[in-house]
Amino acid sequence: MSTRRGFFAQMGAAAAAGRLLPEAAYAQRAAVRGALAQDMVWLNANENPAGPPDCSLDAMRAVMANSGRYHYNEFGGIYATMAKAEGLVPEQIVAGCGSSEVLHIAVELFTSPTRPLITVEPAYEGPRDVARNLGHQVILTKLREHYTADIGAMVDAADKAHGGLIYLCNPNNPTSAVTTADEIDWVVKNLPANTTLLVDEAYIHFVERPDVKSAIPYVQQGKNVIVARTFSKIYGMAGLRVGFAAARPDIIEQMSRMSLNVISIVSARAAVAALGDKDNILRTRKATLVKTRRELTAWLQERSVKFIDPNANFVMIDVGRNAREFITKMPALGVAPGRPFPPLDNMLRVSIGTDADMTKFREVFWKVYKA
Repeated sequence: MSTRRGFFAQMGAAAAAGRLLPEAAYAQRAAVRGALAQDMVWLNANENPAGPPDCSLDAMRAVMANSGRYHYNEFGGIYATMAKAEGLVPEQIVAGCGSSEVLHIAVELFTSPTRPLITVEPAYEGPRDVARNLGHQVILTKLREHYTADIGAMVDAADKAHGGLIYLCNPNNPTSAVTTADEIDWVVKNLPANTTLLVDEAYIHFVERPDVKSAIPYVQQGKNVIVARTFSKIYGMAGLRVGFAAARPDIIEQMSRMSLNVISIVSARAAVAALGDKDNILRTRKATLVKTRRELTAWLQERSVKFIDPNANFVMIDVGRNAREFITKMPALGVAPGRPFPPLDNMLRVSIGTDADMTKFREVFWKVYKA
């Protein structure tokens, strides 16, 4: 049986190999070398430039003076609030450090040397790299023509392996493409025996399309589905590290054995405050992001620059040559874009910032593009 001690022991072995917890390895600002402009525009980590909502800032200020205490007695109520906001009960969620912790735990629990992690390439690398660090099998499937996940290939791979963990990031990072509600419904109905579907919904709140929906209802129905959520993106709390997984109570019980299941009281209060104004925050922030995203894509279209139709707070732009040229040249001009995502070597991932950020991006991008 997996235990928290065993989990961290295995993670320690991975650290010795220099590849512990991939999120640290993906730290974008550390990858930008040389002297940096004081007014650097950071468009490399899919952060929300709006930051935490005002209500969350007020809640954090109020609790800071008491943060010398552990506040363990409060977390039952905090997690109940988080669960209720998604139509769940506390037994159906486990909290984590962002969504990264719960993704890692799901991989550790539901994959093995003979039970693979099945994902697409490229996608968020965290689950893939954790599985590899643990010596667990990884099966990478190719994207379809329009950069969407080949769900048939993923289910087929799980069937041939007699089980596994299918990881879907929806919308996908880095492509910003989506898997539709009908497609996810098909996956759930056709999950092979001993197979669990892990849906990473870090960016779900930025989607406009009516044919894309959350997978939370499958949790409510008791299916073999885990949904990972984070407060890092639309809520603007990336540095506060708050997230959770939603699943059936028996799955959550297994994951809870591996999880610290305690987050900073400052972060927890910020999340609870945001949930108290959830509808307003989601509506206004999505509208702001969508407006800026549309302006960027219209600008690209006017210049015949190709891109993948975006559904998240970032866009993948086809620069027509190896994107590493842009990744290395743009920071010196005051803009930091995303890291490489092979095999999409000609694609540049760009986070959506403020209107002023995107004005600077267009200036710098065009300068490098036309060089």
